[in-house]
Amino acid sequence: MAKWGQGDPRWIVEEREDGTNVNNWHWTERDATVWSKGKLRELLVGIAMENEAGRCEISELKQVEGTVKESGAKHKGLIEIPNLSEENDVDDTEVNVSKKKGDGDILKDLMKTTGTAKVREALGEYLKALKTEFTAGMILPTRAVTTQELTVERTLAENSLQVQASPVALGVRIPTVALHLTELFDTTVEQLYSIFTVKDLVQKFSKSPAVLEAEKGGKFQMFDGNITGEYVELLTNRKIIMKWRCRNWPEEHYATVALNFVPAPGQTELQLDCKGVPVCKEENTKFCWQKQHFEEIKGLLQLTTQNA
Repeated sequence: MAKWGQGDPRWIVEEREDGTNVNNWHWTERDATVWSKGKLRELLVGIAMENEAGRCEISELKQVEGTVKESGAKHKGLIEIPNLSEENDVDDTEVNVSKKKGDGDILKDLMKTTGTAKVREALGEYLKALKTEFTAGMILPTRAVTTQELTVERTLAENSLQVQASPVALGVRIPTVALHLTELFDTTVEQLYSIFTVKDLVQKFSKSPAVLEAEKGGKFQMFDGNITGEYVELLTNRKIIMKWRCRNWPEEHYATVALNFVPAPGQTELQLDCKGVPVCKEENTKFCWQKQHFEEIKGLLQLTTQNA
């Protein structure tokens, strides 16, 4: 029998991208700051406006440069977008331009007319990308699902782009399956129940250190941390319900495991129901319970009988 995590390809699997969730909805927070700076720079820098009076161009996220055609004078100004929000119409977004005094006012007027329209168009593309590129592979929840709305404010300030964004709640739906297994053990209900709730016995059948708090809300860790979870309910010698996960499952994803201990003549039937197993982990989970749990427990019971 291979030790836990060693020698069996059914258990040792590489991380896969076809599951990231908690019971079909897993909310996460993502910081849009770095992505937004790059996307805004890509869309805004280089936008140019020109008329008979002059030409100006957004040279940096914070800066506009222009030339007055009649005098050839060059001017620089600052551009600011104070209230960009996903909830507001992009046509209502303010685009403010400031500059030092001088004949460069004609460039400022050019930015406030033609320039504002072009900037708003680019910001519309940014907001679309925020919902698609930034959230690639994810499904944004509707307001019916969560009251945490997506609100994003962008400020192009004097020295740097300042991004103020509330955390975005994102969810991904993954396919899961339910497992139902039954196994007969040549022991009493009391002894089999204790094998799942007494630390020393867990360490014996798992052949590895364990952490066990066998009470409602108590945590457990087995097989060198490959299995972790929490006890949801314990009915002595009758039933155990747990939040249960394997280390190589999607982060923070737990299945719900119910163990029912049913007495039979000279034996105990263990009925296992496991809901919320990622489809891609179904075979590994079966192997875990049948080989790493059931067979090892039977080996421990046999050894105990021989030494009695």
